[in-house]
Amino acid sequence: MAKAELMDYDRAIELFEPVLGFEVHVELNTQTKMFSDAPNPAALGNVHGEPNTMITPVDLGLPGSLPVVNEQAIKYSISLGLALGCEIAPSSRFARKNYFYPDLAKNYQISQFDEPIAFDGSVEVELASGKKFTVEIERAHMEEDAGKLTHVGGATGRIQGAEYSLVDYNRAGVPLVEIVTQMITGAEADAPELAKAYVSAIRDIVVSLGISEAKMERGNLRCDANISLSPRGSGKLGTRTETKNVNSLRSVERAIRYEIQRQAAILEKGGTIIQETRHWHEDTGVTSAGRPKSDADDYRYFPEPDLLPVEPSLELIAELRAALPEAPALRRKRLKESWGFTDLEFQDVLNSGLLVEVEETVAAGASAAQARKWWTGEIARLANAAGADASSLVSPLHVSELVAMIENGELTDRLARQVLEGVVAGEGSPADVTKARGLVVISDDGPLIAAIDEALAAQPDVLEKIRDGKVQAAGAIIGAVMKAMKGTADAARVRELVLERAQQ
Repeated sequence: MAKAELMDYDRAIELFEPVLGFEVHVELNTQTKMFSDAPNPAALGNVHGEPNTMITPVDLGLPGSLPVVNEQAIKYSISLGLALGCEIAPSSRFARKNYFYPDLAKNYQISQFDEPIAFDGSVEVELASGKKFTVEIERAHMEEDAGKLTHVGGATGRIQGAEYSLVDYNRAGVPLVEIVTQMITGAEADAPELAKAYVSAIRDIVVSLGISEAKMERGNLRCDANISLSPRGSGKLGTRTETKNVNSLRSVERAIRYEIQRQAAILEKGGTIIQETRHWHEDTGVTSAGRPKSDADDYRYFPEPDLLPVEPSLELIAELRAALPEAPALRRKRLKESWGFTDLEFQDVLNSGLLVEVEETVAAGASAAQARKWWTGEIARLANAAGADASSLVSPLHVSELVAMIENGELTDRLARQVLEGVVAGEGSPADVTKARGLVVISDDGPLIAAIDEALAAQPDVLEKIRDGKVQAAGAIIGAVMKAMKGTADAARVRELVLERAQQ
């Protein structure tokens, strides 16, 4: 794959105005699929089982099989539409979206076209700078997911270079809601950050509703990111590309930035942008060409003849509206106050995209300060090193257990970092890792006193300074003892003993 030429980002923004659009797919966690009674992998932690075992004739499009709409999926979709500030259609209809692909057994996807269940909403997002954007929602419509292809024999796991492909229909028919934005203009240099903030806001809404696990790394929530560049001041829209199935908040931000730089370099040289789908490569941080992007006419939509229109009653809509959880903006304000965070501390959590994880860690028993410290500190560092989302490395429950062990004196911060690395590596819970690695804080003063006496004897000048009242000099002895004990000593207890032994 030839490396694309990129323009400096600031220069690209000087010359072009970015125009954004997002299609976020949310897997609903109903017990069964959208149009059949097959088990829904999205409700089982995306445990797909053996290939092609969680299927029915409906999922395979076999002759004579008829779809039946999942009532809970309808309710979840209405709740999501209401949470997005959308109007709920008194009548919406399913349609057949016709196209051939190996993982689409029927050769069409049941979706909604010109009559979606929800439309005309908006979501407010806030950037790290405090700047706020209102993202207009065009529609939220229901559909079914396709199956999954596994490409075998290539170096990248993609179809290019693979020897053959295997298809698993377990995911076929999983209920989805696709949220489509209006064109987003005016983001300027903030476009990549806005993209990340918007997807994060959608994830927060979905999680608060309890309708999806919304784990991007598992595919519960996927983003197709559209981007085009308009020559500054021209008033003319550029040709867009659609980067498909970006599976982390970090990747959404990086993909938008990359496409702006790539498209700008092409346009500056008089080239043209091809309207196409593109694939994001997490390992190299680039996009590559997929297939030419079809317009709606190419899918030959027509009403699904086997399904009646969806006509929710006003009473049902009112009931679902009354059951909506706290709005994310109000929730953020409440959490900031209840946690006692300063503006900077709370913004630190928001910028990290880990508000949900911190909240769940606090709910599991950790203090807010410790939850913030570990998620935005050491866990974020490990995530950056691995090129992954922090939420995919460790659970809030395990972070809470780690904090409890520190506060109980079972671990020092240094030992806790080693334990965390073991948890991330899949070695078990914090307690399991601590036991297996022998990472226990020494509570017996005997070994500490021996190490302190040795350090004082090795540094008589420091001993004299301590005896002269210069207690800050004790830091050198404490450091030597902690090193000798390999981080298994309590630094506060070591300090007490150093000052005691120095006066004897």
